[in-house]
Amino acid sequence: MARASALRRVGLLVLAVNGALVLAKGAVWYLTGSLAVGSEAVNSLADTAYSVVIVAGLYLTTQPPDFEHPHGHERIEPFVGLFVAMGIFAAGGVVLWQAGSTLLSGDVTVTRNPAAIAVLAVAAGAKFLLYRYCLAVGREHRSPAVVATAVDNRNDILTAVAALVGVLGASAGFPLLDPAAALLVGIGIFYTGIEVVRDNVDYLVGAAPPEDLRAEIVRRVLAHPDVEGVHDVIAHYVGPEIDVSMHIEVEGDRTLMEAHNIETEIISRVQDLAEVDDVFVHVDPKEAGEWKEDTDVDRLVGGRWGADGGGSERD
Repeated sequence: MARASALRRVGLLVLAVNGALVLAKGAVWYLTGSLAVGSEAVNSLADTAYSVVIVAGLYLTTQPPDFEHPHGHERIEPFVGLFVAMGIFAAGGVVLWQAGSTLLSGDVTVTRNPAAIAVLAVAAGAKFLLYRYCLAVGREHRSPAVVATAVDNRNDILTAVAALVGVLGASAGFPLLDPAAALLVGIGIFYTGIEVVRDNVDYLVGAAPPEDLRAEIVRRVLAHPDVEGVHDVIAHYVGPEIDVSMHIEVEGDRTLMEAHNIETEIISRVQDLAEVDDVFVHVDPKEAGEWKEDTDVDRLVGGRWGADGGGSERD
């Protein structure tokens, strides 16, 4: 499935499920007065609101490149993820305020209505299925916004279970378990927001990708038989994709065409990595005196980059 259609389908599915859950939870909350169910209704309402933003954001990010945006629109995705986090924090604040006020007042509405148990159990099951689906699509298509949505759905499973425990505990004669469960729901919502912010900030500030990916980039370069070494390798996020720049070391007796072909092959090898977008290569001939040791390269490939990487040991 094409990336654009896959991401848009995720957004619409999440919106539909969250909309259905907020109606179901809201109705049960109205009938039973359970604060745990009410907190879950607020959580689903926030989920529905940010789902609208996700649908719009994913539509924008999947637009093809144009004159003003020659690299496409994927860099919008981290901002969509951060907007998701804002909605999560707002929902968490409302739930914590309601739970705290009820615990302090001691005025707890106890429900033994099976509808409260049923709606929370259905919500947990629906969120589990959404979590698995969103995570699979987000990883396959390297979408931070969809992965953030998966993380939110995962934590919604935990909060629904906590609310279910609260309802069961209250009906068993421990009424304070209901607002206590709502308090746990609020804390879980906040934790979700922190996770989403942490994951998306790296995309916005140009952080380096994981070390194993950087090591694979270096290994692919050094595996070329005409590359004697590599230094000043810089890999960083530009939105959800990675740009790479480097200096490769070659013997100076290569013709201009040979040097061009080596550079082209290196670019192709690195761009074969699904996470990588652009690759920039500078060729350093030995006679220019620009070859140098690079401790980062040695650390990434175990200090034996010449022999293990496929190139020859430098003189």
